[in-house]
Amino acid sequence: MNQKKYGIFTISLDFELLWGVFDHTEPSNVFEYFSNTKKLIPELLKEFSQHNIHVTWAVVGMLFNKGWDEWKRNIPVVQSVYENSKLSAYNFGMEFKADPDSEIFCFAPELIDTIKKTPGQEIGTHTYSHYYCGEKGQDVKQFEADLETAVKLATEQGISLKSLVFPRNQLNEDYLKVCYQYGIENVRSNPSSWYWKNPLDSNLPTKIARTGDAYVNFGKKTYPLSNLQRQEGMPLQQPASRFFRPYEENFFLHNVKMRRILNEMENAAKNAEIYHLWWHPHNFGNHPQESLKDLKSILDHFSKLKEKYNFQSLNMQEIGAKIS
Repeated sequence: MNQKKYGIFTISLDFELLWGVFDHTEPSNVFEYFSNTKKLIPELLKEFSQHNIHVTWAVVGMLFNKGWDEWKRNIPVVQSVYENSKLSAYNFGMEFKADPDSEIFCFAPELIDTIKKTPGQEIGTHTYSHYYCGEKGQDVKQFEADLETAVKLATEQGISLKSLVFPRNQLNEDYLKVCYQYGIENVRSNPSSWYWKNPLDSNLPTKIARTGDAYVNFGKKTYPLSNLQRQEGMPLQQPASRFFRPYEENFFLHNVKMRRILNEMENAAKNAEIYHLWWHPHNFGNHPQESLKDLKSILDHFSKLKEKYNFQSLNMQEIGAKIS
């Protein structure tokens, strides 16, 4: 007898702290922002547990370090070399480590351990150094050394990395075999919309489309499980559906964004399709309580859809296990 189909709700979080934004922000301006982020993570885990939500946390490997001395010992022999040297996490770290408040921004081993111990939470990787696979200057050997370091630190903590999210969504097809060789079975790929074809594209029409997509209907965001197909020797690509944009103080825009997410979840539940929501934990840093309230609305909606349509929550590893 055929098993009844059901929709799947998946969440992936890009957990990076300052390693994800150091090249375009001033650390002294974001102390409260990242302090809020770290305080919120246990609250996120509490909400996920209460609603039985399974999540993939794509963790920047540098966060595993306990401090700057350990960080320095774990620098790979082969480092990422970008034409734009300001993108190098190693150059930045060497300068920033002199700041007495720097460790709160850059390391989170205790939070990673808390995530690890929370049921349904998968710890994946966001590469070791928030590695940019589309930037000029770097190459596949540098990427391999970076990923090898991420795998090593996770393994030392009893974590087997199975899922990867490319920083800034710079998915590089040429690097997928390396991912698979290091045990990565799943990667988050970009939505099929034209404005996500080139993640490095920053022209005005692309920026407008990516922002406007949260408020205007630019096409279907859900897809059937049958769309996911494995290629031999390659990780499974799991497309994202929507980026959960930070909280807006504009009442109208906020309500439009939330309504779109809830409606898309319902469409996925009704049609037995996948809806993949993603964001960074630090996106909650400026309006933590308002953001948490919005998340509760989403998770409460999931619970209703689960009861009505048997909507299921799976992390990326669990979805991957369904694809032979």
